[in-house]
Amino acid sequence: MVILGIDPSLRGTGFGIISGDGKRWKALGYGVIKNPPSLKVSSCLARIHEKTKEICIEFKPDACAIEGVFYMQNFKISITLGAARGAAIAACASCSIPIFEYAPRKVKQSVAGTGAAGKSKVNTMIRALLGLREEPPADAADALAIALTHTNQLQGISLNQAHEI
Repeated sequence: MVILGIDPSLRGTGFGIISGDGKRWKALGYGVIKNPPSLKVSSCLARIHEKTKEICIEFKPDACAIEGVFYMQNFKISITLGAARGAAIAACASCSIPIFEYAPRKVKQSVAGTGAAGKSKVNTMIRALLGLREEPPADAADALAIALTHTNQLQGISLNQAHEI
C-alpha cells in the first residue's frame, strides 16, 4: 500500500509518500512545495494543485491523509490555510484517491505518544519509524507523520470506518 501524507500551507506544503505491508513502512519520497512570498495567493494555490497532482500521478497512492482543520484565532490565516488544503484535496480527488483527515493532536499522539509533542520530537520519531538517515524538512516530516497516522488507523479499522472526506 502507498500512502500520501500532506501538511498543507500556502507557502510550504509538506508531502510525504510511504509504502508498506501494514507492519513495516518506508519513505518513498518527501519534500515541500515552496511558494515564494512574492507569488499571489491564486498562483500559490495553482502550484499546490499542480504539484500535488504530479505527485499523485508519479506515486499512484492508494490513499491520501491530510491534516484536518483546526481552530486558529487569525481568521485570514485560517481561510488561506483552508484554501491551500482545498487545492491539495482537489488534486487528489481528481486522481480518484480517497482522502482521510487527521487532527494535528491525533497525528502527534500517533507518532510521538502525546498530542502535545513538539516538532523536534515528531521529526525524531519519523526518522526512527521510517529508518531515515537524514532529517526531513519540518513540513515534510509532518506530512510523513500524517501518512503514518493513517497506517495506524488501518490496523484497527477498515477504510470505510475512517473519517474520509
